[in-house]
Amino acid sequence: MDSQILTLLHVAITLIAILSGLVVAYGLVTDQRMTILTAIFLVFTLLTGITGFFFFHRDQLTPAQITGVILAVTLLPAMYGLYLQNLRGIWRGVYIIGAVVSLYLNVFVLVIQSFQKIPFLNALAPTQTTEPAFAETQGAVLLLFIVIGAMAYKRFRPVIFA
Repeated sequence: MDSQILTLLHVAITLIAILSGLVVAYGLVTDQRMTILTAIFLVFTLLTGITGFFFFHRDQLTPAQITGVILAVTLLPAMYGLYLQNLRGIWRGVYIIGAVVSLYLNVFVLVIQSFQKIPFLNALAPTQTTEPAFAETQGAVLLLFIVIGAMAYKRFRPVIFA
């Protein structure tokens, strides 16, 4: 398949994961269990990691692939906690942390890609390393997700079905 088509498919999958994840994060913070959107978020986030490995195979492990491994390591226990443990006991926290970290990782990569591909942002931070615009943006995103995670952990108390 053409690499441009694979890239567009990967980007579409990732954007669906991020957009649905933002709504799910809102649900976590407001104590709303969004069953269908959560499933969409989890599946498309998993697909983001999978397509990142298979669509963009490299001879060496890349930072994007390492991010994909971290994403899987956080997402799979979250899915287990949600679907097989029904958020009982510690699994509520495992799910919340896994979902928020997975969403953060997708947004983290979105920021990197935005600074690489959008000319205005690229002019502000051409190397995406130590430039203040890039570092401050990534710092703000990290801080935002720490706040979201803390609020979700405090507020999300779903009804547990036996």
